[in-house]
Formats: sequence, C-alpha cells, structure tokens
Amino acid sequence: MSWAIPAALAAVYALYAGFLHRGEGPTDWGDVVFGLVAGLVFGALCYALGRRQRALPRETRAIAYGALGGIAIGLLRSLAGGSLLTSAVIGLIVGAAIGVAAFYVFYTHE
Repeated sequence: MSWAIPAALAAVYALYAGFLHRGEGPTDWGDVVFGLVAGLVFGALCYALGRRQRALPRETRAIAYGALGGIAIGLLRSLAGGSLLTSAVIGLIVGAAIGVAAFYVFYTHE
C-alpha cells in the first residue's frame, strides 16, 4: 500500500493536469507529457512524504501534508485559467484546511 495510494493519486492528478493544460484545442503530445510529468512529481512527493511521515512530529507532518495539498490544488487552479493571486489564495485556503484536518487526525490517533 505504500506505493499503491501515491500511484493512484498520481494517475488521477496526471489525467486532470493534462486535461486542464489542454485548454480549448485538441489534445497533443505536449499536454500528455505535461500531465505525465505533473503526475510523476506529485506521486514521488506523496510517496516520499508517506515513507518519512513516521519520523516527523505530528505538527510538521500536518504542515507537510497541507503544503503538498495546497501546492497541488494551486497548480491545478492556475492551469484552469485562474490568476496568480486567485491560485495562491485558493492554494493557501485548501492547504490550511488539509493541514488542520491532518493535524486533527494525527493528534487523535496518537
């Protein structure tokens, strides 16, 4: 399971990032490559965080999950045509929500 969950998340992220990168025109190889690279980077970061999470204190772990989620959503929002400020604000809001939820889960399960 240590590789299955990041691989599934990476596949979904790659498909969605490639779809958003496409824009209005037909799909070309640049969109496919962009989606694959985005998915590989996201999957590698998810895998690395999942492997190192036991060594981190719960506060740092929650911040790491929040940062990863916020950055991922901010990138998708910018690909969807949002401005830099809108993407940053949505990324911060989502990252903070993921961080608080992760901290709550880690705090109640330890």
